[in-house]
Amino acid sequence: MVDAVVVGAGPNGLAAAVTLARAGLSVEVVERNDTIGGGARTAELTLPGFRHDVCSAVHPMALQSEFFRRFRLDERIDLRLPEVQYGHPLDGGRAGIAHQDLDRTAAELGVDGPAFRTLMAPLSRNADQVSDFATNALLNVPRHPLTVLRFGLRALEQGSGAWNARFRDEVAPAMLTGVAAHSIQHMPSLATAAAALSLGSYAHARGWPVPIGGSQAIVDALAADLVAHGGRIVTGQEVRSLGDITPAKAVLFDTSVPGMLRIAGSQIPTPRRGALRRFRFGNAAAKVDFALSEPVPWTHEDLRRAGTVHLGGTRAEIAAAEGAVARGRHAERPYVLGSEPTVVDPSRAPDGRHVFWAYAHVPAGSDVDHTEAVTRQIERFAPGFRDTILATSSRTAVEMAAYNLNYVGGDIASGAASFWQLVKRPLLSNDPWRMGGGMYLCSEAAAPGPGVHGMAGWRAAKSALRHTFGLPDDVDLAPED
Repeated sequence: MVDAVVVGAGPNGLAAAVTLARAGLSVEVVERNDTIGGGARTAELTLPGFRHDVCSAVHPMALQSEFFRRFRLDERIDLRLPEVQYGHPLDGGRAGIAHQDLDRTAAELGVDGPAFRTLMAPLSRNADQVSDFATNALLNVPRHPLTVLRFGLRALEQGSGAWNARFRDEVAPAMLTGVAAHSIQHMPSLATAAAALSLGSYAHARGWPVPIGGSQAIVDALAADLVAHGGRIVTGQEVRSLGDITPAKAVLFDTSVPGMLRIAGSQIPTPRRGALRRFRFGNAAAKVDFALSEPVPWTHEDLRRAGTVHLGGTRAEIAAAEGAVARGRHAERPYVLGSEPTVVDPSRAPDGRHVFWAYAHVPAGSDVDHTEAVTRQIERFAPGFRDTILATSSRTAVEMAAYNLNYVGGDIASGAASFWQLVKRPLLSNDPWRMGGGMYLCSEAAAPGPGVHGMAGWRAAKSALRHTFGLPDDVDLAPED
């Protein structure tokens, strides 16, 4: 028997395991795949020597998450900031360029610069407080009410039909919409506005870093710490029932909600099971990776220094594309989230070569290969891009779901990131990680939701320390000298 078993070795599962092991408990992690990582794996998907991030690529929360700050991730791996945190091209060679310096960003936005600064400055100055509010169960009493009020008023504006009221040009609102669309929801809405404001504030605070060597570096650092503190990781073992794991006092699930229900069954109390069955999934992503002979030839020169690029055109175009997906249709010009990590990490490709990572938003359960649609969107803002392509690798939404069982229907957020489902993720509770019977949900299906931040795992482990083991939950996570 062990003290705790964690089912799933994604960033959240490993964050939970590290926290429990640091508290002196015996911990075993069981992973279905042959390699650990979940949504943070890196592999050669196209050609030998070209290393692609299999799911996530850029990590706004790697420097902003309280768990990663306590874990001191930036001291364990090399997190490199690009010169441009994100860029947003428009037709005609224009682009919005998000520098870490908010004043510089605003200065380049012309007539809308003061409005953009006024919107973002109070949040970026207090980005840690924004992160504290955004990465906890939303039913908890906020520790920084003034920041929450400022955030809420701005979310009401950017989440409603008044979202264009402060702007006179197209570039600034397009930039906000590109960030908002990370949530894969119709817009405007409170959920998309919250994504734009939180992620946007992080860009102008600590920035959006790229891990040198790939996203795998993050999970490898977590795994190394776990093993150093007595934890054990078992790979290549699928868990179909509780009988498939070592008996334990606590079981933590880095799985989807249906996955946890299939495994735990009647061990979760009946009232909770009913509420969990009402958990809903959102729309999906189709993935395309490119091996390139040279950098992407963006028309706007500053985009060639960007770690992240949002492709979709104006605010109205992106809203229309996301609206089509919300209605179950494929957009003719889909929103594409792209990254060229070789801008800051040349180790990802052979000398002089590059990799480009991209998601297109699609309806749940889509089996459509989006290689051509994504290529067209990139070519739209980078003429000649086709000529740089050496090889591609793609996954449809159906294939994304088969690769990672947490991505039901291809939903990479492991559950719709709507406003209501961020409040009750997955239950309406100030401790939404605790399922009862020694069971805890520690995946991004639990609060605070999607992203590589480790917060769901950390919060679930803290809940287990209090309720199952009767131990203090303020565990030191810093590296030992």
